Parts: sequence; structure tokens; C-alpha cells
Amino acid sequence: MSLPLYYFLAIAAIYILMSWSIYIPYRVGQLHFMTVANMAISAYFAALMAINFSWPFWLVLIAGTLLGALIGFLVSLAIGDAPCFAVVIVGFTFIYLTKTIIENVEAFGGPLGIFSIPKVMQTSSSNRVFLLITAYALVLLTGYLIKRFDRSRLGRAASAIFIDRDLAVSFGVDVKKMGMFLQSWASAVGGMSGVLYAFIMQSISPNHFTFHIVGICMTMLFVGGYSTIWGALLAAPILWGFPLILPEVLQSWNIVIYGVLLIVVLVIKPEGIITRPMIKKLESILLRKKKLV
Repeated sequence: MSLPLYYFLAIAAIYILMSWSIYIPYRVGQLHFMTVANMAISAYFAALMAINFSWPFWLVLIAGTLLGALIGFLVSLAIGDAPCFAVVIVGFTFIYLTKTIIENVEAFGGPLGIFSIPKVMQTSSSNRVFLLITAYALVLLTGYLIKRFDRSRLGRAASAIFIDRDLAVSFGVDVKKMGMFLQSWASAVGGMSGVLYAFIMQSISPNHFTFHIVGICMTMLFVGGYSTIWGALLAAPILWGFPLILPEVLQSWNIVIYGVLLIVVLVIKPEGIITRPMIKKLESILLRKKKLV
């Protein structure tokens, strides 16, 4: 496998996971950008544990995921039922604080970051294959869990909160507990993505975890369709790969292109390309064909 193809597939998996980390709390109408801060914290945790203490990959992956969940849970105690705007502000603040702390602590490598994160496997080729398989296995697992949630009683309660919070409360839905659960889950996915990113790139820098990730993931989620997991799954590889085929002079404008695309889609088709009614219609067609066969 060529190096460019490896990085394309690996980073596409990261963006799918990070887009889903925003999708999960948005099920109750909260844009929880703190997952980017969780990604940075767990990435640096992974690098330090692997380099300084020789922790194995699986232990770092589990610990980094749990670390993200713990931080998300502690913050959710204060903002579990907060309005969307407040959750956005908290997320942006955590991204800024995390980046500032990392840049000014020598143990974290300062502005340059950390390099020479060890490979999981001995050879480069086997390391790439292993990390790709792991990344997409985690994509499948996360997608399966989200799909189960969406079709469960909790998923219906989350939909009720999204549509009308007061009505959901009148039906006995605990808005804060639901928000805390989804924010903690999203933070766990962000932490898991950070660990994967550190081992895939084998180097990390504070500039890797800035507001541009928010813009890219927001575009992937809302262009693909925010009401179903399939939107981000489709949009992430396409939107991540599109700037790579642009002329070199235009590649530095990729964030502007993402922003314009997001605005156009929100104006023309606010629900995104893939919607829940579209998925239900497709499922009914496939079910009908299956019965005919």
C-alpha cells in the first residue's frame, strides 16, 4: 500500500469518528466541540505513555478513550442540560485552553510537539495495515453502537428532546442525564480518535488540534446529513479527499471551500444530502425486494 493511500484512508477514518462525535450530542441539539479538546488531550497522553513508559497500543487506546470519557463526564455535570450556545462556548474555550497549555509546557514539546511515537508493529508496512484495520474496526463498532442507540428507546427520547425539550420533559425524559450520557460518549470517541491519530501520524503538534477540525467536521456532518450516521460516513472520505486533488495553489484554501460549501448546503438543503426519510425509504425498498426474492 502506498503511503499517500494509507494516510488518506487512515485520516478519513479519523474524520468519520470525529464527525460522529459531534453527531452524538447533536441528537439532543447540542454542538459539543469539546471533543476536539478531548482528541488533543488523549493524543498527547498516548504519545507520552508510549514514549516514556512503553505502554502497549491497546492499553493506551483503552486508557485514552476512558480519559476522554472522564473529562467529558466531569464537564457534562455543569453543561449536561445547557443550551446549545453555552455548550458551543464551553467547547471553544476548552480547545483554546488545551492548545495554550500544550504550547507552554515543555514536557509536551511546546509549539513543536512530540515526535518519534513508536510503531505498533515492527515493520512499516505491517504497522500501516494493523492501524488501518484497527481504525476501521473502531468505525464499524462506533457506527453499530450509534445505530443501536438511534433505534432504541433512548434514541427516541433524544429525538423528542431535539424537537421540543419542554414536551420531552413533560413525558418524563431526564434532559440533563441524557445530555451527560451523550456528551461523555462523544468525548470518549474524541479521545479514541486522538490516540489513533497519534499512532497513525507518529508525531503530534498543537496546530493539529485547532478550530479547523471543528469546521471540517461540521461540514462533513451537515453536508452529509445531520439526522443519520450515514451522512458523515459518506461525506467524510469525499470531502477529505476532494482538496487533495485540487491544484496546489488552491489547496491552502480548503477551509474556505469547506465554509462556502457548508453555507450553500444550509441554504439550499438544510437537512443535508442524506436524510432519515431517505434512509427509511431505501430500507423499505430493499425489504420489499428481499420479500420478492
